[in-house]
Amino acid sequence: MKKILLISIFISILISLYLTIKNRNVKPHKKNVKISNFKKTLLSKEFGIKKIYLRNDERINLNPDINIKLDIYDKEYEIINKTNLHRARLAKYKRSKLNGEFLYLDKDEKVYKVVKGIKKYL
Repeated sequence: MKKILLISIFISILISLYLTIKNRNVKPHKKNVKISNFKKTLLSKEFGIKKIYLRNDERINLNPDINIKLDIYDKEYEIINKTNLHRARLAKYKRSKLNGEFLYLDKDEKVYKVVKGIKKYL
């Protein structure tokens, strides 16, 4: 009877040790996977391309004299990005160049362009 009790206690201790060791091995492995995925995204070509586009957007946003060209062949997300840049420049500098024309923002938040010295509100 004592032997059966000791064997069952010994087996339960072994099982608990096995489970604790198994849990220790799983947790760092998950962290390593997350770190490796993060490294992969940083080193990927797509990330480099996105970074270039972000720098270009910052450069365009800082200068309202740079022309933003909207084309019929642009994709929807490109058009949205370009119009958001244009609106940000209008809000910040009160002027922005879009498709070769300067558009201005007056005190009443109305958009206009100057044609032959005359303001044309849009």
